[in-house]
Amino acid sequence: QVQLVESGGGLVQAGGSLRLSCAASGRTFSSYAMGWFRQAPGKEREFVEGISWSGGTTIYADSAKGRFTIARDNAKNTVYLQMNSLKPEDTAVYYCAASRRALSRRSLEYDYWGQGTQVTVSS
Repeated sequence: QVQLVESGGGLVQAGGSLRLSCAASGRTFSSYAMGWFRQAPGKEREFVEGISWSGGTTIYADSAKGRFTIARDNAKNTVYLQMNSLKPEDTAVYYCAASRRALSRRSLEYDYWGQGTQVTVSS
């Protein structure tokens, strides 16, 4: 069992930056692939970025390319999402998720989810 708690969301102007954190409980965090997803009002949840258990492999959505960076610190049981050059269309609730399977963009592959943190980007 893994419990995930996101933090770091907030209100930022377009062009600004935020760093989201996701703290995980449990001693097996380093065995999970981790992902960040987001869901805007009226839209489906979408994949943003993912990182393998070792941190050696990352994958990302086209919308995040060149602007967002995922990282993890297994010693701290934490995964991060650094978001730069934010746009109003990045406004959403951001969720982190843990998967016992291989790294994936598919939300169905993830077993545990956090409650989410709101990110609002003003124009």
